[in-house]
Amino acid sequence: MPQSTKHRLSANCGCCIESISGAGVSRRQMLAGGAAAAVAAGFAPKVSAQVIPHRIDVHHHVSPPTWLDAVKSIKKDNPPMANWSVQKTLDDMDKGGVATAITSPTTPQVIGLDKAVAARVARESNEFAKKLESDHKGRFGTFAMLPFPHVDECLEEIAYAFDALKVDGIGCMTSYGDKWLGYAEFEPVWEELSRRKAIVYTHPTAANCCVNLVRGIDDAYLEFGTDTTRSIFSLIFSGSSQKHKDINWIWSHGGGALTAFAERFLVQAISRPPYAGKVTRAAVEGELKRFYYDTAQVANNVTLAAMAQLMPISQIVYGTDFPYRSAADHYKGVSEFFKGNDLKAVDRENALRLIPRLKSA
Repeated sequence: MPQSTKHRLSANCGCCIESISGAGVSRRQMLAGGAAAAVAAGFAPKVSAQVIPHRIDVHHHVSPPTWLDAVKSIKKDNPPMANWSVQKTLDDMDKGGVATAITSPTTPQVIGLDKAVAARVARESNEFAKKLESDHKGRFGTFAMLPFPHVDECLEEIAYAFDALKVDGIGCMTSYGDKWLGYAEFEPVWEELSRRKAIVYTHPTAANCCVNLVRGIDDAYLEFGTDTTRSIFSLIFSGSSQKHKDINWIWSHGGGALTAFAERFLVQAISRPPYAGKVTRAAVEGELKRFYYDTAQVANNVTLAAMAQLMPISQIVYGTDFPYRSAADHYKGVSEFFKGNDLKAVDRENALRLIPRLKSA
């Protein structure tokens, strides 16, 4: 024990009560002083201890001002995104033990904006995210937004985002209107991102087909999970994800409805036209097991147990969906299910394989 710590403890131990009382110090003052010394020495009660920030949150939303104004202009905003602030995000990270959050704007990103506006908003939003990163060293990373579905503009923003801004990856939606990520229209984007060995984080949205599909039910409750699953299917069964093996895909919310539809991917789809004889179970399993899946909105024993059966623990990464949910919520659910080395992998180590620069953050 360091000598300075020994001294602080001996100055407040029971053997010194008589001499302190003789000096006119009350017992209450003595106890208060002892408590203060205990805190200073690192012996504060556990109830006041914060969770030490170490987690890496790959599903964390921000609201760049330009983007928020654009979303408001098409009446697609909601209270959590409108009330977001840097301080609120940092406070939530600290309460939930998040060391670093990789940020991205949520749905609809730039869906519904015309081409020129979409390109401008994406650029200004990505610059905002990188400024946030530089202002708070080690606390943030950036998944850049692209002006989908405009392919040429996407390619231009990819070059700027990676070469000038040095982003950690791309954050995109699972579909754009009536087009899913496995569609041929988007192949030039994936070719470029594959060349760069990029991370592509995906977030669900409501496709044209399914907006307000069931009366009175928010799209986020059912359609988002289904749209994620549609996009995973489109990438695998089009052959796009196999072609672009150098892209590391991250799927939000544990892959959406994937665990419920796994039998249809692995048995039904491969046994019937048009995929019978063209797509094998081994190929599908290989893709499902190499993708990454985050824990946002699925930090419960039922869904995590299904995920742990379908995909390796090495492919599950921590996510919170802030500001729609909190880091503390997910810390509780994730740490109740995963233990030991598995918890360490999900909390941090799996994300570090994807973003090695964070080892020094």
